[in-house]
Amino acid sequence: MNDKKAVPRLTELSHGGGCGCKIAPAVLEKILAGVAPGIVPAQLLVGTETSDDAAVYQINAQQAIVATTDFFMPIVDDPHDFGRIAATNAISDVYAMGGTPLFALALVGMPVNVLPVDTIAGILEGGASVCRQAGIPIAGGHTIDSVEPIYGLVVIGLVNPEHLKRNSAARPGDKLILGKQVGVGVYSAALKKGKLHERDYEAMVATTTQLNTPGPVLACLDGVHAVTDVTGFGVLGHLAEICKGSGAAARVNFADVPLLTRAAELVGEGFMTGASTRNWASYGHLVRLAPGLGEAARTLLTDPQTSGGLLVSCAPEAVTDVLSIFLQQGFTHVSVIGEIVAGEPVIDVL
Repeated sequence: MNDKKAVPRLTELSHGGGCGCKIAPAVLEKILAGVAPGIVPAQLLVGTETSDDAAVYQINAQQAIVATTDFFMPIVDDPHDFGRIAATNAISDVYAMGGTPLFALALVGMPVNVLPVDTIAGILEGGASVCRQAGIPIAGGHTIDSVEPIYGLVVIGLVNPEHLKRNSAARPGDKLILGKQVGVGVYSAALKKGKLHERDYEAMVATTTQLNTPGPVLACLDGVHAVTDVTGFGVLGHLAEICKGSGAAARVNFADVPLLTRAAELVGEGFMTGASTRNWASYGHLVRLAPGLGEAARTLLTDPQTSGGLLVSCAPEAVTDVLSIFLQQGFTHVSVIGEIVAGEPVIDVL
């Protein structure tokens, strides 16, 4: 008789996966409303006021610290891939601010009596491999014994305040450019039910482990006005943050939004995440879908993206340079998906 205990799938141990674990925007807003304002020194260039990607603290005329943290439960079952995806996602917030990462700290919560040591080690090595790729060390961290597997990073970076890119400086007339395909949440839902083809799994891992390295280069362009990365709140959620912070509206051409190859097909088969529904409940009142765009479009635009692409708001004359930077760094699916327009923070999807 074989008494060896079966090792559970990582996704079996988590009630949600990747950035789909994020608290819904409306719920988060209510929670934070009950927290008294903290200290806001003049050196704190970016705090919580516009739901930006990272905090930024100025230390001198040419340097500001970029600080962020991100962690979540497994979106895939392979330990090494889970670690890689989580680390890529965390580092992305520094890139989105126009910063260059300096070092990271690991955040690790694991059910140590459930998962073998080599599985946990595989997760950490996956994260470390991405940090090596980004050219930064993991200089420490913290571990706990938890019910569900959790992994992520604190990431510290550096940015010249003159090149800092917030999510709140978009201007009417700007074009909106998205760097990666959409549909990671849909793919993860299919994976969790054993319905994702191997080639689609490979595509999902490829996009979620592609570091958003164009960020610091884009930040040096005067025509780039605002940048964020699309993660758990979906394309519409993170664009809504840009609109609210910038005091402007937006138009999105759904046909121009780059999708993972089988994302629309899988939505048609009923695959979606609970986070997509929660996202729509939080900000759907800010979105007007054109007649003819049905549930599938709404699902894909609210789909939580784990380690998603940079969303850039730039002047029309900067579009060619922005697209060139993305393409030169291997972002072959980059696309102009819409524009910023004057008006109340409402998004029209055409």
